[in-house]
Amino acid sequence: MSTTKRRYEISDYEWERIGTMFPPERTGKPGRPSSDNRTALNGILWIARSGAPWRDLPERYGSWSTIYDRFKKWTTTGVMEAIFEALTIDADMQDISIDSTAVDAHQHAAGAKKGRQTPKQTKI
Repeated sequence: MSTTKRRYEISDYEWERIGTMFPPERTGKPGRPSSDNRTALNGILWIARSGAPWRDLPERYGSWSTIYDRFKKWTTTGVMEAIFEALTIDADMQDISIDSTAVDAHQHAAGAKKGRQTPKQTKI
């Protein structure tokens, strides 16, 4: 299945490597069939990368509650951990970013007297 890769979604190559790690979509049980695993994973990745709340998940990924339930299930069963371990084996570290914090002080901050200063009383 070749799809156009959108922002935050996995590539066809990555899907070929991890697609078999997911539980089957069609179990043969009566009722509504589960949604596509790749679509669900892409929805989870969209949430993780965008930082948006679950309820803001775009409709193309399906119901936010279904994707959230799938995320919880895959997390507790170890599927998510296995997927990320498989994908990090040959990760390209070119675009890796280490977070750091820099604090700039105002130029006058260095010359202030220490301690609490009380205002001078003026005589009336």
